[in-house]
Amino acid sequence: MSLSELRKMDEEGVRFKSHLDGSSHLLTPERSMEVQRLLGSDIVMAFDECTPFPASRDEAASSMERSMRWAARSREGFDSGRDHAARSALFGIQQGSMEEDLRRISAERLVEIGFDGYAVGGLAVGEGQAEMLRVLDFAVAMLPDDRPRYLMGVGKPDDIVGAVERGIDMFDCVLPTRSGRTGQAFTRTGPINIRNARFGEDRGPLDPECACPVCLGWSRAYLHHLVRAGEILGAMLMTEHNLFFYQRLMADLRAAIGEGRLGIFASGFRERYASGSSKG
Repeated sequence: MSLSELRKMDEEGVRFKSHLDGSSHLLTPERSMEVQRLLGSDIVMAFDECTPFPASRDEAASSMERSMRWAARSREGFDSGRDHAARSALFGIQQGSMEEDLRRISAERLVEIGFDGYAVGGLAVGEGQAEMLRVLDFAVAMLPDDRPRYLMGVGKPDDIVGAVERGIDMFDCVLPTRSGRTGQAFTRTGPINIRNARFGEDRGPLDPECACPVCLGWSRAYLHHLVRAGEILGAMLMTEHNLFFYQRLMADLRAAIGEGRLGIFASGFRERYASGSSKG
């Protein structure tokens, strides 16, 4: 979607030009399965069209229907690689934009085809948190609860907490690493921008409650210096901290679910996370 000016889509697949050398390529559902097999993927994603936002109802319906046809072709292509199919999981991707009935049709079609797990696609594309959570309120329950349910491209810590409350099990997002490279750190009281001048003399850790090697070994002032100076070590340390923060958040969510206190944990997390976000 981010390279839409370089591609052309039709029923066969997506034709696109390389942003490196301008060479032309065709990616089809079958080729996508082959590429993921060659990469040794443990979790293979069906080939789909990520519906842009905003989209008209007709656009959303057409996009969803194409994705469902591609999902069936992905299933066939995946199954033809028997050695890969035996050791990998294939996930179908629900589409339908913000439309409840289209999401339901998509879910029914995917379940009919049959997948090892199911993803909710077409969210976190500009619709905002409130709209994303509104869609998750109905979209997740349409997917089998005995299979992993995966929200693609999400997200911010409070997005993750809200999605877990609605039944999502898995996530992927570049945010921890991309934010780290640009000087943003996630903390229990909200994100901070370490580039801000007020951190120049701050000898405290990024997050006083964090036990990661970065918080135990380096001050905000030193990280401020590294990031402002463009030192690669700054990006590395900020990224390490953010990854630790996300791993701890997921561990805390699993523990809260296991102990039957997810609602209490989620409410407390949101309250604390919002308390300092405007200060960073």
